[in-house]
Amino acid sequence: MKSGFYRILLILIFSALAGLFFAFDLGRYLTFEYLKSRQLALETYYAAHQLTTIAGYLAAYILVAALSLPGAAVMTLAGGAIFGFWIGLILVSFASTIGATLAFLAARFLLKDYIQNKFGDKLNAINEGIKKDGAFYLFTLRLVPVFPFFVINLIMGLTPIRTGVFYIVSQIGMLAGTAVFVNAGTQLAKIDSLAGILSPGLIFSLILLGVFPLIANKITGMIQAKKNLATYPRPEKFDYNLVVIGAGAAGLVTSYIAATVRAKVALIEKHRMGGDCLNTGCVPSKALIRSAKILSHVRRAGEFGFDSGDIQFDFARVMERVQKIIGKIEPHDSVERYSQLGVECISGDAKIVSPYSVEVNGKILTTKRIVIASGARPFVPPISGLESVRYLTSDTIWEIRELPNRLVVLGGGPIGCELAQTFCRLGSTVTQVEMLPQVMGREDADVAGLIQGKLESEGVRVLTGHRAKAVKVYEGRKILVCECDGRDVCVDFDDILVAVGRAANISGFGLEELGVEISPRKTIQADEFLRTSIPTIYCAGDVVGPYQFTHVAAHQAWFAAVNALFGGVKSFKVDYRVIPWTTYTDPEVARVGLNETDAKEKGIAFELTRYNIEELDRAIADSEDHGFIKVLTKPGTDKILGVTIVGARAGDIIAEYVLAMKQGLGLNKILSAIHIYPTMAEANKYAAGEWKKAHAPEKILRWLEKYHIWMRG
Repeated sequence: MKSGFYRILLILIFSALAGLFFAFDLGRYLTFEYLKSRQLALETYYAAHQLTTIAGYLAAYILVAALSLPGAAVMTLAGGAIFGFWIGLILVSFASTIGATLAFLAARFLLKDYIQNKFGDKLNAINEGIKKDGAFYLFTLRLVPVFPFFVINLIMGLTPIRTGVFYIVSQIGMLAGTAVFVNAGTQLAKIDSLAGILSPGLIFSLILLGVFPLIANKITGMIQAKKNLATYPRPEKFDYNLVVIGAGAAGLVTSYIAATVRAKVALIEKHRMGGDCLNTGCVPSKALIRSAKILSHVRRAGEFGFDSGDIQFDFARVMERVQKIIGKIEPHDSVERYSQLGVECISGDAKIVSPYSVEVNGKILTTKRIVIASGARPFVPPISGLESVRYLTSDTIWEIRELPNRLVVLGGGPIGCELAQTFCRLGSTVTQVEMLPQVMGREDADVAGLIQGKLESEGVRVLTGHRAKAVKVYEGRKILVCECDGRDVCVDFDDILVAVGRAANISGFGLEELGVEISPRKTIQADEFLRTSIPTIYCAGDVVGPYQFTHVAAHQAWFAAVNALFGGVKSFKVDYRVIPWTTYTDPEVARVGLNETDAKEKGIAFELTRYNIEELDRAIADSEDHGFIKVLTKPGTDKILGVTIVGARAGDIIAEYVLAMKQGLGLNKILSAIHIYPTMAEANKYAAGEWKKAHAPEKILRWLEKYHIWMRG
């Protein structure tokens, strides 16, 4: 409320001052002709009253600049004419910068929140650019007098650039142009007009000065790239246009795109085609989850009108089914298929020996560009004693054929939750250990609470806030020692599954020797074009992040392939604006965009619309009437900022929101679309309806009510 009052007060003050300026035609005192006619009188007054003249001049200049009034150029000339070059330069430099900063702050106070809330999604790229290179951009703009300075002040006030940075860069950046005008002021008697100051030659020179940092930055990048490549001889001819290391999702898609555009491409894989997703990740886990879900449905037989249900099964056969599923999908990612597509598939350990060459099986392959798609592996934390027992990971669990009796799952993320629930349903006694206060740490507390409640209702013992300290073996007993609130908690187990995250595969194939830069997250450091610090080497997938999902790896692969092959002509920045994902617990959790936690952490204003799936007819008919949809929208609009769905088939239902966000469609469009009855996807329409009810035009509806009463006589 107070900020609103001060905004109105500031607008009134600015309006009053600007009104007085124009009402009393004060602009006539800020014209070139008036200045020339009064030059002698001003110089005489200054000689008699130096401090008064300086103070009055500074106050007037700051006020003109702060209010963005016309006349700053003439006042700069006056500074040179009255005070001489050096004193005039100092006075104008500080007065113009202080005035510009006041205008900057006024724009920020009055308009920034509104503009960012209204157009925040469209300004994300600009905001990130300003945060990263704002000083550089501002300096360039200040050097070029073609851009009106008052416009720059107002626009920069709407960005995240810091006030101190704005002030310092403005003072330095405007110095060259200020010096030109102040110097012209000292020669006022010889100048016929303002146009005479900025001759075409001078304007061109200043533009070159302004563009120079951009050119210099580009040249510096080229020099740095050349320096990185200087010690490696460039082959006169290349065997390949592209060599791809790793045949997971990112590597396969990169190779496919390269072959499609008729590039000669080699794909090197040391293990199995298809990578983690096919062999140890998405495919086997979803196959096992499906088998476990059948068991859960049978145990719920009473809900579906049956007296009882029971299934006898052999765990080994269930695991063999998983392998059969892998085998059925395997041809999609096979050497045979990709060879037919035009990709040369090579089995072996790759080693990058130069920016232009890769060694495999004792042979050197020369290539114009390299794409690293080496993926990631399960991260095993340094827990004392863990190496003394056989521990399982998401890579090795598919090899077991005997159901664990007592299973400890380390980790409360997506993999940990999915496999904890799955093995509990298959008959294991499962204890899940998570060091954070909640499972599924990336989700909102109500989402995590619902999933934890579901796991516990099925028999999983969930220990949140427990940090695994050590594994001990005592008289044949395997014990995990955890710390919680300063005390030790011991958990007996027969098998332990480590599912605390994944680490990028960045070592063992030449990156260290070449000096490829590694990020603090222990992934390959890449720019927005997925180019590494070695300009001929690109990367995609889990090895670069920031999202370790198969569909994101495939998404990145397009940018890596196109930029590697055509970057000399046109490069494309990888787009992370709309990234969806699903955790395949039961119920599923699907996300796209912001959730409440993200929005609050980033200070993004939002409205929340919630629809409970328990009200959906199809969910009731399927006995899956649990969960909810949460939609975050921009305040006062139907623009979607993010969606979280918890419920049956949430991963399928969310696709409509992904499309809407990608194409800039709002909830009104979803509400107006026809959804088949009865389907789970109808929940999207009803969620949009909840938003519409909350934004009903009450005044219009009251008038319509009166109209209908009148029509009834």
